[in-house]
Formats: sequence, structure tokens, C-alpha cells
Amino acid sequence: MPLANDLRPKSLVEFIGQKQIVGRSSWLAGAIKTDNLSSMIFFGPPGTGKTTLARIIANTTSAHFVQINAVLGTIKQLKLDLVQAKEDAKEGRRTIIFIDEIHRFNKAQQDVLLPYVERGSITLIGATTENPSFTVISPLISRSKVLVFNRLEKEDLAQILDRALKKFPRLKIDDEAREILLSESNGDARVLLNALEDLESQGKSVTKKTIEKSNILKVLKYDKTGEEHYNIISALHKSMRDSDPDAAVYWMMRMLEAGEDPLYVARRLIRFASEDIGIADPHALLVATAVYQSCHFIGMPECDVILAQAVVHLSLSPKSNSLYKAVMGARADIRKFGNLDVPMNIRNAPTKLMGQMGYGKGYKYAHNFENAKVDQQHLPDKLKGKKYYLPTDRGLEKKAKERLDERRSL
Repeated sequence: MPLANDLRPKSLVEFIGQKQIVGRSSWLAGAIKTDNLSSMIFFGPPGTGKTTLARIIANTTSAHFVQINAVLGTIKQLKLDLVQAKEDAKEGRRTIIFIDEIHRFNKAQQDVLLPYVERGSITLIGATTENPSFTVISPLISRSKVLVFNRLEKEDLAQILDRALKKFPRLKIDDEAREILLSESNGDARVLLNALEDLESQGKSVTKKTIEKSNILKVLKYDKTGEEHYNIISALHKSMRDSDPDAAVYWMMRMLEAGEDPLYVARRLIRFASEDIGIADPHALLVATAVYQSCHFIGMPECDVILAQAVVHLSLSPKSNSLYKAVMGARADIRKFGNLDVPMNIRNAPTKLMGQMGYGKGYKYAHNFENAKVDQQHLPDKLKGKKYYLPTDRGLEKKAKERLDERRSL
């Protein structure tokens, strides 16, 4: 049996970490003690105790406990378990169904659970590493308590390590190696225990050199399609928006080190250059576009410094979201008013009939006026005088504002 399974706690007394969930005064500790559980969703990173806690509940509850892994389980078997639970409920027998990795069930599969949860035929416990807001249907969430598991603290991992070392009384681990194991486990007890088990099989002493020579790799929590992906790209955007190049480079490298496609990062930088900088520094878009092309030519790992150049440039550029606000304002009016007519004076009149109908009537050709400045209507009548682009005084946009204010004063 793997060490992580062998050391799995059997009771709340043995459970380490997550005091916010299972502390003495917590709701869950009381519910387990009185065997009065309601439906729950356990959400948190791997190796933080979600499955362990579910098994502790299985060991203490008087209810019939059914465990299903969403990766291996079938919808056919789930339906059989639900039907049996319904029959048992008629006889006054309770059923708890624990679904590990519930985010692997699609919407249709999750829908099957809903009527049984609503009627109270089952108590559902779902465990997921993905944010349930995106991966669990809202009716199930609304009928469940969502309990958030945090990464284990270093002190928690130290307790787990000490417990594990009792299994290997002859294994010696020096302080430096111990520190490396605790820090590189990334708050994941399973990673820690698996690493210790691998190291124990290689000899009777563990040092920094032993760890470096082993095949144990630090695993970064990053899923290209999961919540952490969006968390980190959000952190990158907001660091650049707040003109913090240090944090921006850090989050960019977090993505690259975890295997993110550098072209994805480059595409996000192109968007940022217009959304958050725009006319305040028109060169930002040129830099971002050039970086995308450079990354396409060179690829990883050499393009990391190229992306860093763009990230630092965008971080230090003056900021303006005037273009973004202009786009959003125009889109809102288009959706509100629909297809408004083009003013007659700026319509094209390629035929005589269209000219007779008034197309182009009163149009002022800008080049016939001093400095090519004219005053004529360009927006539909319902939007006459509406202003979408409101430049700031930041960077080069200040000059654009001056020119625009002059034009609007006509």
C-alpha cells in the first residue's frame, strides 16, 4: 500500500490541518459527532484532505456510505445506487454518497443527482479540485454547503512528515533536506509522502544532494483549462495594470514554467496593450505584436526573455482604458437601439436617384476647410452629441485629448 494511503487518518483526532473546517467549534465537527450531516461540496487543491475527511465520515456515520470516483464510475451504477437509496429512505435508512472528482461528471450526469438531493433521499458529498462555480451545476451548489480546503501549512506538513518517519525508523534526514521537502511539497501531503517514499527506497539517509539526484520534481499547480489558469492570467494582467513589473514577470514565468503556450501569453499581451494602454502609448501595441511574432519564430525556452521585455514595457507604460470604455459604450448603444439610420449627409450617393433622395446632401469635404476641420453630424439622430472616446491626460493620450477637445469645441 502506498505510504499516503497507509498513513491516511481514520478519525478527526488524527486529521491534520483545515482547522477552519474541522476545528472543535466548527459546524462540520459537530455534524460528524452527532451524525447529522447535510450535503456538502469539498473544494480545494490536491492533497489537502478532502477524500480523507470523506472516509472519516464513512467510518463514523451510521448511514450507508457509497463512494464513487467520477473518473471510473458509470452513470448506470450511480442510478442503481440512487434507486437503492430511495428505497432505503422509505424504510428510514440514510445514505451518504461521496463522489470524488465530481467536476468530472458532466451536467447531464450531475442532473441525475438533483431530485434525490432535493427529496433528501441522499446526502451528497462531492470533492473537487476545480472551482464548483464553474464545474458543479448551480442547483446542487444551492442545496449544499461549500467547504473550502486550503493548501496545508508548513507546520501541518511537518506533523505529517514526523508521523511518516516513524514508519522508517532507520531513515535519517538532515535539516536542509527536511526544509526542501516541506517547501517543495507545495502544501500537498500526497506529494510530500510520495517523495519521502521514493527517497527511502534509494538509501538510509536523505540530504539535499540526494533530493537533487532523484527524479522528484516540483509540481506547479497549474491547469491550462482550470481555475488556476484564470487566476494566474488575471494576476499577470492586474500586475501590469498596476505598473508592477516585478510581479508581472513573476506571474508570466509561473505560466511558462508550468508549460503554458508562450503564444497564448503573447496574445494576452496584445489585448492588454489596447485595453489598458491604448493611445497613452501607441508603441505598446507594436511591441506586443512584435513579441508575438518573435515567440512564434523562436519558441521556448529562448522566448522567455522576449516575453519579459513586453511585460516590463507594458507595466511601465502610461495607462488608459479609454478605448475599452469607448468600445463598451458603443456596443451598449448598438444593442439598445438596434440598426439606427446613417445620417443623410454622410451617406454615399453613387447613383443619380440616390442623390435625388438626399443621399450625401450637405456633406462637407474636410479637405476643403482650413486644417481639414469641419462641423457636421456623423452619429445617428438618436445618438447625436454622444461621446464614447474620452481620453485621459496620461502619456501621449494627453495630446490626443487636446486635439479632440479642439475639434469638439467647433
